[in-house]
Amino acid sequence: MIYHELIVVGGGLAGLRAAIEAKRAGVDVAILSQVYPARSHSGAAQGGINSALANHPDSADDTPEKHTFDTVKGSDYLADQDAAKQMCEDAIPILYQMEHWGCPFSRFDDGRIAQRPFGGAGYPRTCYGADKTGHYLLHTCTNEAIKAGVPFYTEWFVTDIVRDADGRACGVVAYDMTAGGFEGFQAEAVVIATGGAGRTYSNSTNAIISTGFGASLAYRAGVPLKDMEFIQFHPTGLLTTNILMTEGARGEGGYLINGEGERFMAKYAPKAMELAPRDITSRSIWTEILEGRGIDGKQFVYLDLRHLGRDKIMERLPGIRDLSIHFEGVDPIDEPIPIVPSQHYTMGGIDTDMDGRTEVPGLFAAGECACVSVHGANRLGGNSLLETLVFGRRSGAAASEYLSGLAQHQRGAAEVEQSLTRMDEKLAALTLRSDGEDPYAVRTEMTETMKEHFGIYREEQIMQAGLDKLLALNERVHNIYLRHSGRVFNLDMIRTYELQGMVEVALTTAAGALNRTESRGSHSRTDYLTRDDENWLVHTLAHREPDGRPKLDQKPVALGLYEPQERKY
Repeated sequence: MIYHELIVVGGGLAGLRAAIEAKRAGVDVAILSQVYPARSHSGAAQGGINSALANHPDSADDTPEKHTFDTVKGSDYLADQDAAKQMCEDAIPILYQMEHWGCPFSRFDDGRIAQRPFGGAGYPRTCYGADKTGHYLLHTCTNEAIKAGVPFYTEWFVTDIVRDADGRACGVVAYDMTAGGFEGFQAEAVVIATGGAGRTYSNSTNAIISTGFGASLAYRAGVPLKDMEFIQFHPTGLLTTNILMTEGARGEGGYLINGEGERFMAKYAPKAMELAPRDITSRSIWTEILEGRGIDGKQFVYLDLRHLGRDKIMERLPGIRDLSIHFEGVDPIDEPIPIVPSQHYTMGGIDTDMDGRTEVPGLFAAGECACVSVHGANRLGGNSLLETLVFGRRSGAAASEYLSGLAQHQRGAAEVEQSLTRMDEKLAALTLRSDGEDPYAVRTEMTETMKEHFGIYREEQIMQAGLDKLLALNERVHNIYLRHSGRVFNLDMIRTYELQGMVEVALTTAAGALNRTESRGSHSRTDYLTRDDENWLVHTLAHREPDGRPKLDQKPVALGLYEPQERKY
């Protein structure tokens, strides 16, 4: 059995930052990741990271307080305001730390970090490195983790969070892809930092490993999932692949054009135009499409960058140009880009406080898999990269503090061994079953159900039909089987094993959406058109029942700074 004081599950920005913080506190910490950390999905974030540095000429009087207000307003007042305030205050030192660690941000002529406008923000406060900001930050933190001496267990898939007799997290069980076997990891604490659940939808911008399975590990360990009904659809995914086209393209002045050649956002957000928050912009695009004003009457509109000129596109948006050429056959210097709203981000996640603590002692979470909540019903662009660094750092510090307070170490070895034995038995059962439910058919039905029944616009009968389909899949998933029984790099085993957790996570989204009888942020119902603060200014909590179904509860929103008001842009 392998022992480390702290295990971090996930090698993206949140996991790396948690591990770096713990290592600096003298903790024996290791990262377990399905991919090499520098290949994590954090690298797909393009447009930038928010911080009220006030470097832009139009943001000279920007402050963390104004950043906090924009975040709370953008969340449709469902964000916990104390957590949003903490994130925005931490943003400035976090940005300068990334700069000092060597992150190659784009610069203004005076040498200061460049900032651009982003949706829902009162000021240009989004710091960027061309259109590859997440990539730059990810490599910066990977280098810093290596420098600190954090060991990486690369190409390992965690299958279980283990708790001891006292209910405390005491380790994990993981599949070693390269050696082809399962190992038990004993630890005093665990940080989950596995990213979002985009792949529960068929039209997602997310990487193939962003399945929500990490959230399901905490869910099965007894931690509720919070606000899972709030799913962000990014306004601009490539038409044929749903690959992300950064909000930075509109921040640099790009237009959204319908089939009649109009900049249609003037009808929906006359002041902010293309830089309205993502929930409003995605609904606006989808309304144009539903009302027949898509390009040639089809289900897409154009993102037009041609007026920006070659030089600006090559300097500020080179990655967008590459992706457009290679995946859509369009050079944005000469032609508009066909785009469609695509599932992009999970506002909900593992219920934590602002230091990453969960209800299970010794179990922490950070990043998109967690819900602090700083995003509420709708996340502002540029706040996701910020969240990973701020709360990754805070969870690493909190886990270190937790470890220093333990009276006894290296407990739970028997429980880890038992979990390892159960995992071998589960795999043997899957391998021996030669027929039953095709896991890939179940996965396809789940992702299509989420797309068709829990999309941008929602309605009771459609959602109920979708929930019924998911409940049926929750029964069928127990009869899935392995196609490939090999031990080394058995990706079929990983995709099959994670499926039950994905279905359970999808059920929390479906049940929460059906239950919330209002429209707020990204949750837009055609049968309940308005926000209902009297009844629904609350967080949704989903607790796992033994059969995998969610039992819903509520939790108050932390208010106190800003009174809820109507959002106008």
